[in-house]
Amino acid sequence: MSIKARFPHHLLLLLILLLAGCRPAGGVWPQIQASGVLRVGLDPTYPPFESTEGGELHGFDVDLAHALASDLGLTAEFVHLGYDGLYDALATGRVDVLLSALVIQPERTRDFAYSEPYFNAGQLLLLPAGSAVRSVADLPGRVVAVELGAEGHVLATEYTRRLPNLTITPYNTPDEALAAVAAGAADAAITDAISAYLYLAATHDEGQLHPAGEPLTTEPFALVVRIEDEQLLDQLNQSLARLQAGGQLATMRTRWLESPANRPN
Repeated sequence: MSIKARFPHHLLLLLILLLAGCRPAGGVWPQIQASGVLRVGLDPTYPPFESTEGGELHGFDVDLAHALASDLGLTAEFVHLGYDGLYDALATGRVDVLLSALVIQPERTRDFAYSEPYFNAGQLLLLPAGSAVRSVADLPGRVVAVELGAEGHVLATEYTRRLPNLTITPYNTPDEALAAVAAGAADAAITDAISAYLYLAATHDEGQLHPAGEPLTTEPFALVVRIEDEQLLDQLNQSLARLQAGGQLATMRTRWLESPANRPN
């Protein structure tokens, strides 16, 4: 019996396409080296990590993609995707890597692999200039502003179990919580790092409010590759380590999250 007799035409075509799309067991790294191009998938609607201004792509992740590609002797080629289509585009080989402010999701690690984290978007404690508060340990007897129902609200509620006389004041948005601290209506705010930095950038309030050290929680952003692309992942992790050691990663963080005046218009 012939193959055509055993398989309907549309199934045979599907089989051919699947076989043609099979990637080598060694992963995609050799093809990337040969082409000199690293195809980077992102959703360009999440400033300050990725956005389009004047038809040009800007952001922390964009700078990082260029730096990684340059470090590896490659050119970054960006593929604009909707957020819901990011992982599908990677799975089908449309892109080589995702770099789009993606949090590590353990439930996806059967099919995808994550790089070492390059940014922690966890909860920050924000304080006004001249505050006597230095850390969470100084919060007893203080008023903390939070976004109603957000992770910062949950975290602050946990703190009330061990910090006496800690008062929580919820607001509808993180901006309102941070504005309350700036206005003196609260002693501190707990909100996610992205909301905090965007607020400071929008209000030019970085002189009045400042983060109290490192994030209180961990919400790691990482690059994503297909699970079989171990060589590519290893190269990306080595490159991230070099950018970290050389100070370039810190410079990007400062440019896009701490010094909005240095960003392109």
